[in-house]
Amino acid sequence: MSILKSRRFLPLFVTQFLGAFNDNLFKNAMVMLITFRLAEQAHMSPQLLVTVAAGVFILPFFLFSATAGQLADKYDRARIARMVKLAEIALMALASIGFVTGNIWVLMFLLFGMGTHSAFFGPVKYAILPQHLKADELLAGNAYVEAATFLSILLGTIAGGLLVMAEGGEWVISIAIISVAIAGYFASRQIPEAPGPSPDLQVNPKFWSETGRMMRDTQTDVAVYRCILAISWFWLVGATYLTQFPSYAKDYLHSNETVVTLLLTLFSIGIGVGSVLCEKLLKGRVQLTYVPLAAIGMAIFGVDLYFATGHAASHVAGAGELVTAATFAATTGGMRVMADLFLIAVCGGMFVVPLYAMVQQRAKGAMLARTIAGLNVMNSLFMVVSAVVCVILIQMAFTIPAIFLVMALCNILVAIYIVHLLPEDLMRSVARAVLGWAYGVEIKGMENFEAAGKRVLIVANHTSFLDAALIAAYLPVKITFAVNTHVANKWWIKPFLTLVDAFPLDPTNPMAIKSLVEEVRQDKIAMIFPEGRITVTGSLMKVYEGPGLIADKAQARLLPIRIDGAQYTPFSRLRGKVNIRWFPKITLTVLPPCDFQLPEDARGRRRRQLAASKLYDLMSGMMFEASDSNETLIRALMRARRLHGGKHVVCEDPQRQPMDYQRLISAAFAFARVLNRQIPAARADASVPAVGVLLPNMTGTVLTFFALHIMRRAPAMLNFSAGPANIVSACQTAELTHVISSRRFVEMGKLAPVVDAIEGAGVSMIYLEDVRSRIGLGDKLYGLVARLWPELMERMCKPAATPDDAAVVLFTSGSEGTPKGVVLSHRNIRANCHQIGSRVDFGPTDIVFNCLPMFHSFGLTGGTLLPILSGLRAFYYPSPLHYRIVPELIYDTNATILFGTDTFLGGYARFAHPYDFHAIRYIFAGAEKLKEETRKVYAEKYGVRIFEGYGATETAPVISINTPMHNKPGSVGRLLPGITAKLEKVEGIDTPNTGKLIIHGPNIMKGYLKSDAPGMLQPPEGGWYDTGDIVAQDDAGYITIQGRMKRFAKIGGEMVSLTAVESALQKLWPDTQHAVVSVKDDKKGEKLILFTTQPQAASEDITRHFRSLGINELSIPRQIQQVAEIPLLGTGKTDYVTLQKQAAAL
Repeated sequence: MSILKSRRFLPLFVTQFLGAFNDNLFKNAMVMLITFRLAEQAHMSPQLLVTVAAGVFILPFFLFSATAGQLADKYDRARIARMVKLAEIALMALASIGFVTGNIWVLMFLLFGMGTHSAFFGPVKYAILPQHLKADELLAGNAYVEAATFLSILLGTIAGGLLVMAEGGEWVISIAIISVAIAGYFASRQIPEAPGPSPDLQVNPKFWSETGRMMRDTQTDVAVYRCILAISWFWLVGATYLTQFPSYAKDYLHSNETVVTLLLTLFSIGIGVGSVLCEKLLKGRVQLTYVPLAAIGMAIFGVDLYFATGHAASHVAGAGELVTAATFAATTGGMRVMADLFLIAVCGGMFVVPLYAMVQQRAKGAMLARTIAGLNVMNSLFMVVSAVVCVILIQMAFTIPAIFLVMALCNILVAIYIVHLLPEDLMRSVARAVLGWAYGVEIKGMENFEAAGKRVLIVANHTSFLDAALIAAYLPVKITFAVNTHVANKWWIKPFLTLVDAFPLDPTNPMAIKSLVEEVRQDKIAMIFPEGRITVTGSLMKVYEGPGLIADKAQARLLPIRIDGAQYTPFSRLRGKVNIRWFPKITLTVLPPCDFQLPEDARGRRRRQLAASKLYDLMSGMMFEASDSNETLIRALMRARRLHGGKHVVCEDPQRQPMDYQRLISAAFAFARVLNRQIPAARADASVPAVGVLLPNMTGTVLTFFALHIMRRAPAMLNFSAGPANIVSACQTAELTHVISSRRFVEMGKLAPVVDAIEGAGVSMIYLEDVRSRIGLGDKLYGLVARLWPELMERMCKPAATPDDAAVVLFTSGSEGTPKGVVLSHRNIRANCHQIGSRVDFGPTDIVFNCLPMFHSFGLTGGTLLPILSGLRAFYYPSPLHYRIVPELIYDTNATILFGTDTFLGGYARFAHPYDFHAIRYIFAGAEKLKEETRKVYAEKYGVRIFEGYGATETAPVISINTPMHNKPGSVGRLLPGITAKLEKVEGIDTPNTGKLIIHGPNIMKGYLKSDAPGMLQPPEGGWYDTGDIVAQDDAGYITIQGRMKRFAKIGGEMVSLTAVESALQKLWPDTQHAVVSVKDDKKGEKLILFTTQPQAASEDITRHFRSLGINELSIPRQIQQVAEIPLLGTGKTDYVTLQKQAAAL
């Protein structure tokens, strides 16, 4: 919530604004009345009286600031504010008598009273700010106060002159000042309590001695004292300009009073703009980054104002009468003067706001009000010096433009001194300006930097040569930067090293790390890139153990920072691999700090391995956590288009009509428009507004998928191999009214019985061929507009989509029971894509070959959405069972990534040529256990490693995966980032670190749709998903599947894994297929039945083999059924439901 809406700030802000407005309203009305009426009546010089008035108003700041500071430190500051405002009402009531009677001396006395009022209120308002505001709000509070101060000066000055000189002006101004004072008092009553920090303070009534002591106290902290001097210099500069505007406009710009008002308005607005701009740039952090740059700006524009004056004067010379604001502003010279004054003021606002906040932050809390009072005294002194110097210079025949030039030259000296004190802040502000302009740099999570503390080691992914400059420019402190000695000597790197404490690190020197450890132990914030080099893949590369060991030995916290976007610049090493452009948006995401400690008993090589592994997990977790999963899939598609270019080809099928992002988006919008005319709007109470999709792998399926998302409908991907009964059950479970298919697919797939069953259940069929024929000119134009402005068109689609809406409905395979509808949200799928991307290096140069059906979660997320949303090209093939054709197409398409199951991969291996997989980098296997024989044949015959993963439809789907950097054959890899797991103890299984796996994470489904409650979403309890799988997890985090709970049999009181039995049988007969199920047994509870394609399989052979492996005889199947083939589901999994029925019938 903005502090302007908060009671912690708004009442004080209003009180301050009204007080400053009333000061200037009263003061300027009095000056105007004296100048034009009262001085002449009293036979006195108006210039003398105006000068005396200025002195009378400022005198109380010298006399009473010390007392005011003491009172504000001792008593409740809110109460003091109310008392001061109450006094203001009395003063303004008396002032009205002075205005009505025209008594100069009464007005002078009350002007002194208003000066006293301001002297007492000043310490209160600035001391309350840090008391009521949070640390990250302090800068904003000061920015608003400074902006309001100058706005009130402007309004009060203008209003005072206009009101008092009007007919009956004395009465009007009297009513006005009393009314504003009353309003200020009521505003002050809303200020929350603010107890003084020093209630036992003895107030010293001797103001002169107390003032001297107070001024000495301000010098005890050099940083605070320098800020005070800089603030006072700002007020000196401001007073010089403001007091000289009338004479400057009349005598040198040949302009009337409207130009004076114009210049005052520009100057006041400029201060306000600069104040707010500074707060926005610093994002709430109190630091002096832009102070040197602002000081330079004040000097430069001040010098130009001197030359601009002559330029402006030449445009209005000879005009006869004094020109108006409109005439003046219409000249180029006038615009130049206006621009200079405005920019001087903007720089002034940026200069003073962080200085005020720094004083409030650094001053001792117990005497903050006295420090502010000392600041007020110094401000007043500098303003008096300004007036005196101006009088002296005028007496020396200096023109006002010349005075402005002197002021600008003095500003140059001040700027030089500030740059000398803060050189890194100047470099940082310049670097931010350049990088921000070029790349629109956005930094997120700065609160995590604040929370990290002092002894910190920053680790970041290394994307480009810009990375070091980005970190140095946008982190608010000077960092100890570990830099390779070879790189540190490059000429173009040296300027950026001024932003940091460079620590040259020779990687060949074993003592270098020890030296850096000692450096970090000095409570330094250090920075190092764990990868040791710039990425050449676009993803996280090998992570060295060094930073982990440094953090461990130095007892420092690790602060991960993800750099995203710099990889697309010419300064990366990805030219030819990604869409390089000059000015991509760059984002820095600071993640929460974490402790990094290694086990005390780990030594030598094991300690280094643990450090590297733990640091890699931290870095990959960082890559995931900093990714944006908070978007819909259609928005993610548009983001991918922006990143990789509209003409980047993303999908193709055997029809060989490649589709790029532009064509895909354009066609999806046109397609959606036609479907909207055929499919009625979803019911308002529908928990999942789904439309069925009965299509094979092809680009048309992708098009249909995204078209439905544009319509705000969730595709329900139907398993066309499940049979009519299961498909109808799925339609009823998801309450589908329409199913989209293709006549050609129905004919070729011999799915007429399925279609008849669907239509018989009251569900309407829509065919792609009909949709294409109905696309008219209006639809094509609609698609063309979407091609040009997709984000705009998507925002126009109603209702608005959210990341937590249903994105797809998938149906469980039914390998162990009745299929259920699994509802995945956009966030679930995006999170899983990011989880995979944080561990696996892939990029736009990769080509994915996907023949896993899109109704399968692995085929949808891994083989379809991950490539499209990551800029990879995907080739879709409609059937994974064409064992001869698939290898040929993999060779023909130069595919680099393949997804498959063990069954399908084993089939391809039997027919593929050794060179068919020459371009393949990675093969990822899932859905069923990968046989060792399959892994071996691909490694030896094709030279390709298969990385086994594990997942479930309910987890979108990947839970764990082996990767090129972390691979343990026989396991299913380590859990992906963001997933929390617990192992639930299972009766009968006593193996350590083994149990039923239950997980929680952002990829866990929204919920189930079940046949007993159609259309009703049933979310997982507490967001946890019970996988039903018995797993073992080793010390390195690798997971090994022992079997499903339902794939265990309890025989003679012991739990026997049917999966383990199948694995043992596969080793005995590796060239045939086997499946084991259990049935009830009167003697031992359950018995095992083996279905096998092995001819003449004998129990004696199994017994000998199991004994040689040391397997308990309870695991030996009691019955053997030889079959021609093992029944499979469409996903390639064994159809255990059918086998269970066959076993029960034996």
